[in-house]
Amino acid sequence: MGLEGLNSGILTTRIEDLVKWARRNSVWPATFGLACCAIEMMASGAAHYDLSRFGMEVFRASPRQADLMIVAGRVSQKMAPVLRQIYDQMVEPKWVISMGVCASSGGMFNNYAIVQGVDEVVPVDVYVPGCPPGPETLMHGILTLHELIRSGQILRRPGEGAGLQIDEPVSRPA
Repeated sequence: MGLEGLNSGILTTRIEDLVKWARRNSVWPATFGLACCAIEMMASGAAHYDLSRFGMEVFRASPRQADLMIVAGRVSQKMAPVLRQIYDQMVEPKWVISMGVCASSGGMFNNYAIVQGVDEVVPVDVYVPGCPPGPETLMHGILTLHELIRSGQILRRPGEGAGLQIDEPVSRPA
């Protein structure tokens, strides 16, 4: 949807609507592929599904260039602080999509080594169900996120995850 999706003419539109339109159409994802869901996430970026029509041509390798984190797969207890650190390095406003049942609820891995839902580490905006969810399901989650950005409801985020604090590494004397 182009500029015709705004409520009124380009000269009389609200700046807020223009900013929401720009944010919605230029979401830059950072990949966080951890398991089999990552293969489906990579497939959604291929030519057959063409995420570039949503303004998401390139998955960013640097968190400082991304504003969307797609957590694809199970998150181990050892990986949780790394995930939180990458989330904290992302630019504001930032969003999170939890892709797959393992990222959303721990999946079939109900043990001490796997985080039972990535929402314990970072705030999740959209949950994409499936094991693994196909590229079409991820694209539906992305369009759901676009609608949340357009409506402005996403700016009222209820929590900030479990409040996991990343400590700075202690420097050891030489």
